[in-house]
Amino acid sequence: MRDDSPLLNVIDVEATCWDGQPPPGSVHEIIEIGLTVVDVSARRRVSRHRVLVRPVRSAVSNFCTELTGLTQAEVDRGVTFAEACRILVEEHEAGRRPWASWGEYDRRQFARQSQADGVAYPFGHPTGRTHTNAKAVFAEAYGLRKKPGMHHALQIAGLPLEGRHHRGEDDAWNIAALVLDMVARGAWPVTA
Repeated sequence: MRDDSPLLNVIDVEATCWDGQPPPGSVHEIIEIGLTVVDVSARRRVSRHRVLVRPVRSAVSNFCTELTGLTQAEVDRGVTFAEACRILVEEHEAGRRPWASWGEYDRRQFARQSQADGVAYPFGHPTGRTHTNAKAVFAEAYGLRKKPGMHHALQIAGLPLEGRHHRGEDDAWNIAALVLDMVARGAWPVTA
């Protein structure tokens, strides 16, 4: 069920990562969900949120801490993935509101982890009706052959990087700025 409101959830996740292959028995798990709510009609970011998620099949590597700033001690205080999905659904209307991320990684990671953990996918189905790949829309809007990373896209759009790159909460805020740039250009798809 889709909501008719003009609100859009912009989501960016950080997951456990390594410089190379994961250690034996470890898998990529979401450790931070950044969410910025955008009022598309009013053309503004209305709120920003952060949910820390406690991994159960992996640990935060030194490489991951250098990249994201997140530590094992910090994510150990997070909620379970199931609780994080409940928060998305109940507090941020995931599954009712359309949502966007920069590329397909976030959508795929939620799908993989939902299946692995036996947790209902929080964004409703089918994903093509609820999710917009902001990176693809940006590349098309700017006539680019290659889809740029978020930081490069901000430079192309003449927007500042606010906060720390590879921090979910900050990246969602910056992606939301790019979404609003595309809305202003008339390039953001209308959700049904």
